[in-house]
Amino acid sequence: MTPTEHALNLEIDRRKASPIYLQICERFKAAIAAGHLKPGDRVPALRGLATQLNTARGTVETAYNILVDEGYLQMRGAAGTFVSSSLPDSVMCTSARKGRERADVPRSRQAAAADIGHDAKPLRPGLPALDAFPRKVWSRLVMRRARSVDLASLTYPDPAGYGPLRERIATYLGLSRGVECTPEQVFVTSGYRASLELVLRGLAKPDDSAWFEEPGYFLARNFLVEAGLKLVPVPIDHDGLDVDAGQTLDAHARFAIVTPSHQSPLGVTLSLARRMKLLDWAQRAGSWVVEDDYDSEFRYAGRPLPALKSLDVNDRVIYCGTFSKVLFPGLRLSYVVAPERAIARFEQLTKSMNAGPPHLLQAAVADFIAQGHFARHLKRMRALYAERRGVFAQALVKAFGDRASIEPPSGGMHLVMLFNADANGPVDDLAIAARAREAGLAVSGLSSWYLGARTKRTLRGMVLGFANVTDAAEAARLARMLRRAYDG
Repeated sequence: MTPTEHALNLEIDRRKASPIYLQICERFKAAIAAGHLKPGDRVPALRGLATQLNTARGTVETAYNILVDEGYLQMRGAAGTFVSSSLPDSVMCTSARKGRERADVPRSRQAAAADIGHDAKPLRPGLPALDAFPRKVWSRLVMRRARSVDLASLTYPDPAGYGPLRERIATYLGLSRGVECTPEQVFVTSGYRASLELVLRGLAKPDDSAWFEEPGYFLARNFLVEAGLKLVPVPIDHDGLDVDAGQTLDAHARFAIVTPSHQSPLGVTLSLARRMKLLDWAQRAGSWVVEDDYDSEFRYAGRPLPALKSLDVNDRVIYCGTFSKVLFPGLRLSYVVAPERAIARFEQLTKSMNAGPPHLLQAAVADFIAQGHFARHLKRMRALYAERRGVFAQALVKAFGDRASIEPPSGGMHLVMLFNADANGPVDDLAIAARAREAGLAVSGLSSWYLGARTKRTLRGMVLGFANVTDAAEAARLARMLRRAYDG
């Protein structure tokens, strides 16, 4: 008997009224709750367990299917069946759960969106398809760089970024995003938060205000509030940021923080008329527009849209990009395209802020781009994400029917499922999201992405990442889990 089989204690009692497949389910759940089976542990194969229990293979298969549907197990094809790597909190051992409950403190609605954690739990927005990343190619590039290390690469890296990587980024932006810039304007940072910090330290003044999309990206919102910036929530409609409303609310705001190509989270695109109006406002007010172009590479109809920065003739747009969404978040590599007039200031700040991201990873990314792997990867991901988007949207429609509205986005790696009001009024999306997170899903309620108080006009729904939904069976299972959270 293997250690896993011993941990299961899979003795069944044929005298019980409870069916054998349910007894098998209970044995697995008990072993997981007690900590005998841990996330990632491989469980016995169907045929082997059926032989051990002297029961039909179909009985064991029924039990396994139930456990998969409930999130306890994951089937990985030929690799076998494993204990889920995203076990719901409700099935963890009692002592651990009580310890967490004692440590819990009340959370505000603004903190609720950040409660999705930092791991690879299902449906996490913004998480690229980790299973499709070319790890062998990446490993080879990193190892080649590590083997050829020289004395210069062992010193502190250039705080502004590795020179060849800055050159590659500038070339890529010119060809694919229409952003004409020099390598000297490109500053490599350790993530979008570090990019915002560089921008604020370089251009912000005490008591500055900033337009912020309503609803908008909660991680950026939280950082900007902590940094002391006064945020002015500007509504989003089908054409993107309402520039007229922004001017009415605060015509002299120092910044406008926007996601024009694929608004986060609603997914709309800032119209050309609004883009020109926003740039005209920035020039007249002497303000800055921070363009977060976080996942514009993934568009499923036609070429990716040109960046807002490509229309910026007055050098008022600060362009921010990232490799976290197109490669993998563990890189912690982003970049900022500084206005020409601010290059010297940004250079000075990077020297005082930190020593820059690790040389090895920057050099490997530069090689990844130079050797054509980056372009090939983006092409593959566009096709893969388009397929996964469609499969997941269909599963949601089947699971929710007329209780929700799902419109597959034209780009990006997440979709928004809007809940339709019921007889009692607007649905409590925050409560549904909390139950879904308890079940092991990294989702957030749409209303938690709003800076202002919730009203009857606040959209209620779920922000759902689909990039890691591998197939129709997985999509159906996750949609059923969401529906159970909805039903309470």
